[in-house]
Amino acid sequence: MDFAYAVCAVFLAAAFYTDIRSMKISNLLTMPAMVIGLVYYGMTSGWEGILFSVKGLVGGFLIVLVMYFIGAVGAGDVKLFGGIGAWCGLGFTLQAVVYSVLFAGLIGLFILIWRRETFKRLRKMAGNAAGVFILRSLSPWSNSKEEHLRFPFMIAVLPGVICTYIYYHL
Repeated sequence: MDFAYAVCAVFLAAAFYTDIRSMKISNLLTMPAMVIGLVYYGMTSGWEGILFSVKGLVGGFLIVLVMYFIGAVGAGDVKLFGGIGAWCGLGFTLQAVVYSVLFAGLIGLFILIWRRETFKRLRKMAGNAAGVFILRSLSPWSNSKEEHLRFPFMIAVLPGVICTYIYYHL
């Protein structure tokens, strides 16, 4: 299992590098991560290993796919978490998603404070919420033209995965 974490760490380091440089994670990185993880567990643990890897791949992929559909992450992040799942299993991957989202929230808050946009965005959000309750419609949310805060998700994923690894190995 330590070998699997080491290989996953290599894929994560490469994803971090590419995401920082271009805000994209290539299929040339994520697809081999998924396939090689499945093959590795199939060769070392047979059908049990394949099942472990498939559950992790599908679970990681689907939970981050939901985040993709709401516009929180990119498609490369979805496939990356499929690769993490293929190597580290379902439990590890779901916990890594939770930690990554928490780190992303902290990073986003830090960026807003740094840019001095926090109160402006909170006022806008409160106004939209009031509009939803008063008008009983979601149109105040959907009509919002405000730009989403964007940063490479790998800045949050890397510490999220590291925290998960530490949690699993204490």
